[in-house]
Amino acid sequence: MIENAQLIGLSRQMALQRQMDMVANNIANINTGGFKAEQVLYEEYKMPVARHGDFRGQDRTLSYVQDWATVQDFSAGPMVQTDGPLDVAISGDGFFAVQTAGGERYTRSGAFQINNAGTLVDLAGNPVLGNGGPIQFGPEETDIKIAADGSISSSEGAKGQLRIVEFADQQALTRQGDNLLGGGTPLPATNSRVLQGFIEKSNVSGVAEMAEMIRVTRAYESIASLGQKQDDMRRDAIRRLGSMNA
Repeated sequence: MIENAQLIGLSRQMALQRQMDMVANNIANINTGGFKAEQVLYEEYKMPVARHGDFRGQDRTLSYVQDWATVQDFSAGPMVQTDGPLDVAISGDGFFAVQTAGGERYTRSGAFQINNAGTLVDLAGNPVLGNGGPIQFGPEETDIKIAADGSISSSEGAKGQLRIVEFADQQALTRQGDNLLGGGTPLPATNSRVLQGFIEKSNVSGVAEMAEMIRVTRAYESIASLGQKQDDMRRDAIRRLGSMNA
């Protein structure tokens, strides 16, 4: 019985540790542009072989805690006006497409810049994709304008159109590091509007995440305390049985 209780408690501690890692990552990215918070979903895992002999029928099955999925919160973060010509945000469900060494990736972070080769890139140096590929600027070009549909123009005329994509199932996207997402099936954007001179901030709520961190810490400590009491009970039982045998 004690062994079963400890194993059930351990399964919960492992799940809480995973949740704490996720909360810590959310807090670490509270100032990362376009970052989307993550949450852990749990489910009851019924052990198919372990049973508790003090109960009858179906009640004998032991239930453990399992973290079975990670859910991303794709709600929009606050829009901050910067008036920077290369700062771009998306109002709606869309994502910017960028080219990486691993292929096309997607992001909500629109803090763009122009590199030494004249290519429009993100903060990590990945080329930002237009409908016809990376977008290039000449050294003398000025007065960069980005329209609501993503069309880009400069003093030299039309430069292309930002590739904005949407996904029927956003939860199919997976994190690829550097605030990028991969996977899913990209579709042409129909519910998105580009805002020049704005940056979308992280949607992480610092207050909510700190409260969650405190709750997770207390839950972990409570289970650890229960485990210690169970160890004390076992130790006391062994000591008493040893004294009786002697």
